[in-house]
Amino acid sequence: MYTSAKPYFYGTGRRKSSVARVRLYPGSGTVTVNGRDIDDYFGLETLKLIINQPFGLTGTEGKFDVVVNVRGGGISGQAGAVRHGIARALLLADESYRAILKKAGFLTRDPRMKERKKYGLKAARRASQFSKR
Repeated sequence: MYTSAKPYFYGTGRRKSSVARVRLYPGSGTVTVNGRDIDDYFGLETLKLIINQPFGLTGTEGKFDVVVNVRGGGISGQAGAVRHGIARALLLADESYRAILKKAGFLTRDPRMKERKKYGLKAARRASQFSKR
């Protein structure tokens, strides 16, 4: 569909254990995720809203075609990673968006991760049930 000969803006987004490689091509506003349309890949409307937030904030809806490769994690984490990648790529397209995107928190990598399981416990903090007798 898109060749490397076309100029594009690139951004890497991360959230939880998901990594999204985002390319923005000047175009009509189509979003392709892992070779599939956004409606096929992200079924929930809320996830599609999350992905399109940076465009709505900067007023660039319909100006870029988005091609995304995303790996790892669940669909919610992947949507967050795509949003992070789009925000970073928009920054390369126009540096004046930095203040808007930073204020909304789209440029900040969300550091929250799953806590590791500790020995002697059933999960990260879940202990075995106390038995009096």
